[in-house]
Amino acid sequence: MKEPRALPLPGSLPEERGVLFLWVRRGVPLAAAAFAFLGAAFHSAGRGWWLLAGVTALAAAWPSFLRGEAFLRNRTAVRRQDSIWAHAFRPLARWLGQEDAWILSYCGDNNRRVREAFSDRRAKRALILLPHCIQMARCKAGILDDLQACYDCGLCPVGDYMNLVLTNRWEGRITNRSHKAYREAREFRPDLVVAVSCPDRLLKGLTKMPEIPCYVIPLGLPHGMCVDTDFSVPHLLAAMETLVEPRRPSGEVQALRHEGIA
Repeated sequence: MKEPRALPLPGSLPEERGVLFLWVRRGVPLAAAAFAFLGAAFHSAGRGWWLLAGVTALAAAWPSFLRGEAFLRNRTAVRRQDSIWAHAFRPLARWLGQEDAWILSYCGDNNRRVREAFSDRRAKRALILLPHCIQMARCKAGILDDLQACYDCGLCPVGDYMNLVLTNRWEGRITNRSHKAYREAREFRPDLVVAVSCPDRLLKGLTKMPEIPCYVIPLGLPHGMCVDTDFSVPHLLAAMETLVEPRRPSGEVQALRHEGIA
């Protein structure tokens, strides 16, 4: 029987880098509103149309100011509008060679708002969603059917995640298809999802599930898409410790140990 490895220690959540998306999301309609109101001031003949354009631009900018409880109450509409902006400027970001940076900025702005919304009251029914590609491609452990089938060899993040799930009594799912993850989330009906995936799938998930607050963590892709990916387990632990009510039982809970190698 192997000795249990030390679990990752919780830390503080990293700073969210959502400034780029926020500048575009808020700055473009505010600039359009300012231009429209100037047009109304200098063109009396079409003043009504200029004013209407200015008010419409302000209405487009308004959701970007919602925070906390206001964001949670209107999250579906806010996320749908934000995703339109994220998708609309994605081709330009791709042309500039900054597609991932643009998507991660959108994710960062989303994370900042979720953190603010859950700063006063933590989530009580959270769900973790992880992709199957965090498991080594050559590993034969059947973690999709049973997480505790993991050999806990330390060669991929699955072992650390398994031990944290057992210790903290988290609810989590590892899936190999995006649509399965969405189905799992909607069936579980969480008040918060903490999701790990590549930037493209994070954008897709935020677009597909606007009704569920989501805190998202990007994958590392040292070997390219969908092969032996990695993520920050301490980041996941910090998110759960910060945003979710603890469910850790008294006493120590030891993971089941399966002899074998990946």
